[in-house]
Amino acid sequence: MKRILLSVAGVGLAAAALGQTAATAAPSGSVKLAVINVDRLVTDSALGKEAFARVKKIADQKKEEGEKLTKELREMEQKLADQGASLADDKKDSLQKQYQEKAIAFKRFQDDAQRALEEAQKKELEELQKRVMPVITQIGKERGFTLVFNKFQSGLVFADESVDITDDVLKRFNTMVAVPGGAPAPAASQTSQPKPPPKKPTPGSR
Repeated sequence: MKRILLSVAGVGLAAAALGQTAATAAPSGSVKLAVINVDRLVTDSALGKEAFARVKKIADQKKEEGEKLTKELREMEQKLADQGASLADDKKDSLQKQYQEKAIAFKRFQDDAQRALEEAQKKELEELQKRVMPVITQIGKERGFTLVFNKFQSGLVFADESVDITDDVLKRFNTMVAVPGGAPAPAASQTSQPKPPPKKPTPGSR
């Protein structure tokens, strides 16, 4: 499940990153490139971990339901194997019909569970992409990048670590998670303004 989640995230975020950062080109005649490990945005960011946990909860629930249905099918198979020869034809036919109906229901459950899981993954990744893309774009603009590539899913065969901005994006993205409204936390001023001294009371005042 994690592999599917990461694969979809890689395609979606890479395409969005290329589209948005390309619009903020470096000065004419120069091209400045960066790469980002999209998988780490899913596995290491706070929101990515929350999204994966929600998808995993759905997957675990569907797995538990599937195991219950599988057990019921096996019990019916065993009953047919043990008692089928001794049952009257009408009872045997009825049991076989129940088994076939349960097998069809199980197949339908598998299809529905897979669809529900894929929809949950898509929803979580779309939300994650919506939240992280402003951060990637912001850092791309600040550092003057022309393009930001997905490090492992863009056909790239080599990139120096100095152009990998994953840590920068993760740090700022995780900072934004804790701030109401998703706005970046204001940077602490290096030279803080001293507080004005309290006013001296004038004679006769209280």
